[in-house]
Amino acid sequence: MKLTRRLCLYETTIPVLNNIFCDMIERTLYNGNIVTLHDPIPRAQAVAIQHGRVVAVGSNDDIEALAGARARRENLGGRTVIPGLTDAHLHWRWTARALSEVDVYELPEKRLAVERVAERARQSKPGEWLIGHGWTQDFWPDKRFPTAADLDLVTPDNPVYLRAKSGHAIWVNSTSLRIAGIDRHTPDPAGGRIGRDTDGHPTGVLYETAIDLVSKHLPGTDTELTVTQMKKAQQRALAAGLTGFHDFDGPDCLRALQVLRERGELAMRVLKNVNDPHIEHMYEAGLRTGFGDDWIRLGGLKIFADGALGTRTALMVEPYENEPDNYGISVMDKEAIYALVSKGSAAGWSATIHAIGDRAVHDVLDVYEAVRAEEAQRGEARRRRRHRIEHVQIIHPDDVHRLAELDIIASMQPNHAMSDYEMADAYWGARSHLAYNPRVQLDQGVVVAFGSDSPIDPFAPLPNIYAAVTRRRHNGAPGPEGWYPQNRVSVMEALHGFTTGPAYAAGMEDRLGQIAPGFLADLVVLDRDITQVPPEDILETNITGTMVAGQWRYGGV
Repeated sequence: MKLTRRLCLYETTIPVLNNIFCDMIERTLYNGNIVTLHDPIPRAQAVAIQHGRVVAVGSNDDIEALAGARARRENLGGRTVIPGLTDAHLHWRWTARALSEVDVYELPEKRLAVERVAERARQSKPGEWLIGHGWTQDFWPDKRFPTAADLDLVTPDNPVYLRAKSGHAIWVNSTSLRIAGIDRHTPDPAGGRIGRDTDGHPTGVLYETAIDLVSKHLPGTDTELTVTQMKKAQQRALAAGLTGFHDFDGPDCLRALQVLRERGELAMRVLKNVNDPHIEHMYEAGLRTGFGDDWIRLGGLKIFADGALGTRTALMVEPYENEPDNYGISVMDKEAIYALVSKGSAAGWSATIHAIGDRAVHDVLDVYEAVRAEEAQRGEARRRRRHRIEHVQIIHPDDVHRLAELDIIASMQPNHAMSDYEMADAYWGARSHLAYNPRVQLDQGVVVAFGSDSPIDPFAPLPNIYAAVTRRRHNGAPGPEGWYPQNRVSVMEALHGFTTGPAYAAGMEDRLGQIAPGFLADLVVLDRDITQVPPEDILETNITGTMVAGQWRYGGV
């Protein structure tokens, strides 16, 4: 493709102005291998950037012809450039806070988790809450859920609150149970369950909405502390190649993000989804999906339909293997979900619904089918309401085609497949061929947006891409072909899952997710071309630079 100086102004025909604006090009990157994800120019050598946007893409000579004397010329040295990567599902405040919490993430023994809590207790004042995250009983030899008694001996003076890796259960000590007033007479809340022994006494594990019985007693977090924690997390995310994320935390997260934005310290683009307890405030203010700017933008109404596999609370059509009475937990019934989504759609809001079990996915699709009919009656194009299902971890064979038929976005996390495949085999059995399966959705043309669900799994996108492409863990398990290898995706499909997919889900596909004229200058520099190397090399790939809005936020060239 031969470029002319007119491209600087997107076909402006006034030569003097063309010369002026070309002289204002701030930066060119040349001598690179640029994977644009832009169909007219899929590969390029160089890119010109001005005012935080891409001006032109082409050969070294083409871009040099556009650059004036003031342009900063940076030699990529043959390195590969890809569009900035967006994590389409994470919990940002939770991620930032977890960096300073008790780390019990995926420990292979319960004993090690107790030891880490004991160490934090020795460093803490009496009465101070000990908060941590990441335990998974299925990683322990006996695979049994823990108890309050496991913690009581090492925490006589402190309440303990440890989130399960899935976030759908907590493990607390007896002090926490007393503070929350939970005893054998406390009823299970709607959409939740208190773990109990054979005599009905609380065991110290609480599931789904029962978590709230304790969490409401946790100390609040000062906004300034949250801002500090987020700045630390932001640097780690930029170093991993992330330039944006879709957040699913509460209003306190939005408050801290706005402070960062106000101070000019927010270096990533955020789609902020709103959980259903808080959506009424948005309605009262007249806000709608898409409100905001290119830094912080309102996403969709977030709803929980069910639980998770790790806690065996995901809602299933058939019971869990070897648990004939366990179908999971309905956190919110279909009628209540429909009422929220219908009202939200009429008020200008897309919906994004957590559904992991196949029954939960089925019920959510029924809701979307009804709401799509209402939208059609109002004459609204489907693209105006970019509804999503978060996770889609297992889908019933009868429902496989329905996301495509209803134009529903599949927001999925490839790394969960590798974290969970042993549990899926154990508790879902042969049904798992349709579990953690973006392949079946991509083949039908569904828009797929990839994420990590951080801090449930790490937010680093390259290992997530590796998981999608290989269906293997870093150690090679479960074998050379991977887990259900027919469900693997290509590297390019995985890249689209972290770029164009999230951009579409955010309503920003006209300016995000590609390296193309007019698009935001968000890009990542790699030390190798992950589309050409063996999949194992993806794990060895280094991020050498991350640019957001035309500025290096991490590294450079």
